Amino acid sequence: MPDTKPIKIPFDSFTLSAVVAEMQPFVGGKVQDIRQPNDFEVCIGIYAGGREAMLLLSCHPEFARAHFITKRLTNQPQPPVFCMTLRSRLEGARLLAATQVQGDRLLELVFESPLGESILIAELMGKHSNLILIDASQRILSAIKWVGKSKSSRPIQPNSTYELPPVMRPANQERRSPFLSKLLVAMGTDVTGPVSPVLSPGHGAYPVSVATLGLPEFPRSSISVALEQHFDLAIPQAAADALRSSLLAHLKRMVLAKEVALADLRLAVDAGDKASGWQRIGELVLAYGASLKEGDSELLAWDYDGVEVTVKLNPELDFKGNANRYFERAKKAKGSLGVVKDQVTRISGERSDILALIGRVEIEQRLDRLREFEKQAIERRWLIQQTAPAANKEDRPYQGHRVRELSAPGGYTVLYGENAESNDYLTLRVAKPNDFWLHVRGATSAHVVIVTRNQPDRVQPETLRFAAKIAVLHSTSKHAGYVPVDYTLKKHVRRPKGAAKGAAVYTHEKTIHIDTEP
Repeated sequence: MPDTKPIKIPFDSFTLSAVVAEMQPFVGGKVQDIRQPNDFEVCIGIYAGGREAMLLLSCHPEFARAHFITKRLTNQPQPPVFCMTLRSRLEGARLLAATQVQGDRLLELVFESPLGESILIAELMGKHSNLILIDASQRILSAIKWVGKSKSSRPIQPNSTYELPPVMRPANQERRSPFLSKLLVAMGTDVTGPVSPVLSPGHGAYPVSVATLGLPEFPRSSISVALEQHFDLAIPQAAADALRSSLLAHLKRMVLAKEVALADLRLAVDAGDKASGWQRIGELVLAYGASLKEGDSELLAWDYDGVEVTVKLNPELDFKGNANRYFERAKKAKGSLGVVKDQVTRISGERSDILALIGRVEIEQRLDRLREFEKQAIERRWLIQQTAPAANKEDRPYQGHRVRELSAPGGYTVLYGENAESNDYLTLRVAKPNDFWLHVRGATSAHVVIVTRNQPDRVQPETLRFAAKIAVLHSTSKHAGYVPVDYTLKKHVRRPKGAAKGAAVYTHEKTIHIDTEP
């Protein structure tokens, strides 16, 4: 049975050899146009034999390739340095040679101009692809990607001597592309004869028939036409696949955040439903209070239904204090029950809407529609755009301090310090002026920060409560029962002069009360 598994390398050394053969009629032609439409691609217009052709060279890590194209790509508003260097050296120059180096994925274009000989090298080798301009003495003049000594054993730096990629050494080793090897096995013979380009939708463009491999194919007039048509579909499809994957990951995390918030809110609803029971317990404590002894931790009493119950007491409070404790719990539960139920309804609806969007994203193939879904998710605040983390270890945001990150309801990031030094660093170095800053009132606790992206007014109550619970859990009051947590904007927080690390004073605060008891 034919193997229909897609070829992973649609542009290989075998395909490049066909492109180089197609370029030969333009050897001796004159360079008339040089463009760099993006960070990975260069287009060179060559006029020869009464016609102009546009050669595309791409060092994209996934779509590296070289071939002629039928359309004239738009240049960037401000041409990059590499493009300007090419123009200064190659505009008006003549193409002296176009060769494939050692039968591998390396194209060498030799140009002659009044400035002398220049060589443009296209290394089309996956993620290590590059476009490099050198002079006749092999001195590197410019590159579309500079490579430092810390990044590679073969750095690409100005004025250094160009060397072949390590995979091309020694020069006499045999090289054969994965596609060609597979094709030879299928055909049982060597590939000879004229080029017969084909387009295999969803697989690639090839210089010869791939029917032997069980792949669909359509003849094309040239290998460049086949390549252009393939990548015109493959690149948007890859972008759609990447966007779909990213959207699904973010949306599923948002569903999880909503489910966590709902779990907390449902506990609050359950507590609200118990308000009448706490009210009755408070009344029982008052009724039997006279019989209590100082330091009692529980009360045995008969409730209104004639059932014996055991009531837990705080031994540090008298019977009136214990009764008021239950009355306050009942009052709080009754007061918040309506708001909590509204939040449950709202968040449940949002969760359903996100799940519906996930279903649409999973089946959508078009890039433009996926971008519409992304825009919708951003507008609904289901997708939070964050700055990418620094690549270098020394540039990482917390410089070794024990600052921890959590995902909060609403898609926000919550940070907290694990010790005094980390608290100090978080508050003074990491938090932005309009981030929310939280701390347990009158107790030692972690400094907690909600990253608001300069929009504190959009932070939802459940996000604040989530952050307040983090402050309580990392405080000396985590078993205190009913804990006040102050919050304010970081711009209202400072460390007193001469104070120890982790010390802070603040103003303009508001307070959230967190009940740590079940």
